[in-house]
Amino acid sequence: MEILEHLFQGMPGLWGGGVAHSVLILSLVIAMGLSLGKIKIGNVSLGLMWILFFGILFGQLNLNLDEHLLHFMKEFGLILFVYSIGMQVGPSFFSSFRKGGQTLTMLAIITIFLSVVITIILHFTTQTPITTLAGILSGAVTNTPGLGAAQQANSDLNGIDAPEIALGYTVTYPLGIFGVILAFVLLRYILRINKEEEDANAKTGLGHLEELSVRTFTVEVTNEMINGMSIKHIRPMVKRQFVISRIIHAANQAHNALVTGQTTIQQGDKLLIIANPKDIEPIIALMGKSIEMDWTPYEKELISRRILITKPELNGKSLAQLRIRSNFNANITRVNRSGVDLVATPQLQLQMGDRVTVVGTELAIGHTEKILGNSMRRLNTPNIISIFWGIALGCILANIPFVIPGIPAPLKLGLTGGPLVVAILMGCFGPKYRIVTYNTISANLMIREIGICIFLACVGLGAGNSFFDTVISRQGATWVAFGFIITLLPILIGGLIGRYVYHLNYFTMLGVLSGANTNPAALAYSNELTSTDSAAIAYATVYPFSMFLRIVTVQIMIFAMG
Repeated sequence: MEILEHLFQGMPGLWGGGVAHSVLILSLVIAMGLSLGKIKIGNVSLGLMWILFFGILFGQLNLNLDEHLLHFMKEFGLILFVYSIGMQVGPSFFSSFRKGGQTLTMLAIITIFLSVVITIILHFTTQTPITTLAGILSGAVTNTPGLGAAQQANSDLNGIDAPEIALGYTVTYPLGIFGVILAFVLLRYILRINKEEEDANAKTGLGHLEELSVRTFTVEVTNEMINGMSIKHIRPMVKRQFVISRIIHAANQAHNALVTGQTTIQQGDKLLIIANPKDIEPIIALMGKSIEMDWTPYEKELISRRILITKPELNGKSLAQLRIRSNFNANITRVNRSGVDLVATPQLQLQMGDRVTVVGTELAIGHTEKILGNSMRRLNTPNIISIFWGIALGCILANIPFVIPGIPAPLKLGLTGGPLVVAILMGCFGPKYRIVTYNTISANLMIREIGICIFLACVGLGAGNSFFDTVISRQGATWVAFGFIITLLPILIGGLIGRYVYHLNYFTMLGVLSGANTNPAALAYSNELTSTDSAAIAYATVYPFSMFLRIVTVQIMIFAMG
């Protein structure tokens, strides 16, 4: 019994109660929280939120860590979490500002701006401290990095932690998950959405996602103007990016020839083409007519295979530099990066972890595979050096002050914003300068989950003493009402703007609103409503910038009004 007492209560003679005591408490909070996090209600789960609840329970029972150790572990867990997020979103961060993603990003910005404005209005009308409302805002939009950013900003400004930030977050987080889904249901009836019609429109790929996805289609050549012309001479005429994956010649029905720039097109030829949805109509108009065709019987001589880019020396190289077609008589037709397919244009720069689709003979693909790598074993080895260099640079950037007119104290990115910005820049520009920053999804997820678990456990342990008194009080009910307003109103207003101003497809709009709230549960709900990937693409497009904006805006709120 004495051993158990020392483990749970700590050894009086050791700093912080001893290492075993601290590790045991932290591990129990995380393990119990993760176990209950698997429970789902209507396909929706509170997930990691249970860790926070168990941390609060242990804190209430006075099973806690030394306050200095608790602060360090909380900050270190947060750094791991935000850095892994930055590495994940970095490669696609700036692509959201390209044509096609601008409208989606603008709607996300409007939604985020509305939630911040509503929070500020509540601050001035109810005299609720901005620290409390920052926590309520972070919980209402299910943004855990925002919680960390608010706590870090308040600590930099006032030199102390504000437990009400974590309390506000904890009270409103569950509503943030279910409130967004409720708003989606309300939007469906307010906008009188016909699901079948919206799903059919989404399948075309046209609209605001037409430059953010690719489609495969078949064309029969009927245009006499291009009869006998080579593909390299046709490209300037159509002025669109496309790849011809396969060809069946009308003259002899030959179908095993690899398509190159010198391939000649004749009337009656059938072409399997890969392009962005926005380019499909012009390509068909120039070449002939669209037809439906099953290419499966023609995949005997020429096969297609997906190959992983696993050689570091290929990082940042363009497809043209590889000379796969001329050297091995194989063709790269598309590139999959972070779950999104890209047209394999000659100028496209490859990154470690890209999955390319290669068409050719078995022998040609075998040679191509040796050049590209395709070694899961190599990818499974994490690039630890780039992670800790990035964190070190992030800590330096975190403490550089930025003076903003109207804000009394200099703004610092803090230990949330600094590592996040460095990770985004390294993930985005690393390949260009041959810096290997790639880590497998599983490795990155492991770092992220460990970081957020430690952070949430420490937040809960630190807030445990006053949580239950707050929840059962009138003040707790008021916080819930504030969270409900912050969750629901921006989504409803954003939905109306997205539909009537930007004319978004319903499922695309749900993806944008889910991404603006950085809410994966809302995305999962949206994906269940449609057979297309429109919601997922829209979510992936706006998520990186939305995450960055959520972190920065909550810090500015604290510095300006804290």
